[in-house]
Amino acid sequence: MKKFIGLSLLVFCLLFAACDNRLVTNNRNLNSSIYGLGEEPDPCLGLDNNSYFLSIQEQFTTLPGKVSVLLRATAIDGTPVSGLEASDFRLYEQGRNDACFNPVSSSESFARISPNAQIFSNNTLLVLDLSNSVLESSLEELKTASTSFLNQVLPEVENESVQMAIYWFDGEDELHLLQEATSSKALLTEAIAGIEPGISQDPSTDLYGAVIKSTEIAEELIVDNLQDSFVTAASIVLFTDGSDQASRYTEEEALRVVEIADPNISFYTIGLGAEIETDVLTAIGKTFSVIAQDKEELEQTFSAISDRVSQAASSFYLFEYCSPKRDGSGFNNLVIQLIQEDGQGAVQTRFDSDGFTGGCQ
Repeated sequence: MKKFIGLSLLVFCLLFAACDNRLVTNNRNLNSSIYGLGEEPDPCLGLDNNSYFLSIQEQFTTLPGKVSVLLRATAIDGTPVSGLEASDFRLYEQGRNDACFNPVSSSESFARISPNAQIFSNNTLLVLDLSNSVLESSLEELKTASTSFLNQVLPEVENESVQMAIYWFDGEDELHLLQEATSSKALLTEAIAGIEPGISQDPSTDLYGAVIKSTEIAEELIVDNLQDSFVTAASIVLFTDGSDQASRYTEEEALRVVEIADPNISFYTIGLGAEIETDVLTAIGKTFSVIAQDKEELEQTFSAISDRVSQAASSFYLFEYCSPKRDGSGFNNLVIQLIQEDGQGAVQTRFDSDGFTGGCQ
């Protein structure tokens, strides 16, 4: 088995011994570019005026000639784009003898969207405000809404690549773990059902601390999974019925953490009642934020967030095709273009065709 150029997929190749992969990246930090590990397409193609962005999360090749690219698709405003098919994409390759790029037939190259569980995981952190006001007035409604939320976000059939963890906060300088990350709806449901009015020992609300600590957990999750050859998306879904009262951390500190977080972390907030500072909660929930006017609306607002979380997870695509390039052609440039009725978006990368032959399917 040939060695990966990128260490991050070494474990993946050992686990899947039939593969013969060489990772080719542009050595970019995912945080540094809207294109992830890719780059802006060559001007010779004239693919400007983007309405969409494609961000390359990972890529590798498999003999006899398959190129695999894990993409994230978003609208220009950052909204995740789900439901795409292979027919929505166009391929262009540039070899060493080509002045510009040549189109690659999708049908002749067997272009397809493949299941991505082998290299991608999706984790949701449900963070609940269990300060005194919630425990006294809306606990049962929160438990019902949270249970409905997890049932909508997690797939019907347990999938280890899709997990959820539940945390809660009050006035203490701690983000309490209610249920560690799991794909089991039963364990999560049991944990929520077990929340009692006496769970909290501090009636205050450390909202900003919860934001900072949950983001740190999500960041660590992404780094740890990368070491195991997994690209990870994380969603932080935070519920509160008020504003920060503990004053342990500042609003500026919390918002700065959200601003500089890994781009694969999505932030959602759910507010309840009239004591919410809407502007602050909207800034924390930069991906999407919603307010329930009363406790009877909680389940509806949680449902709205669950739709968004599912859409974000479904915006990652493992795009694969069989390249016409053959052994001896060296490194080749590749552009993948997304075409929709309201616009397009594209990203450029490169791959090594060393060892490529016919027979790829």
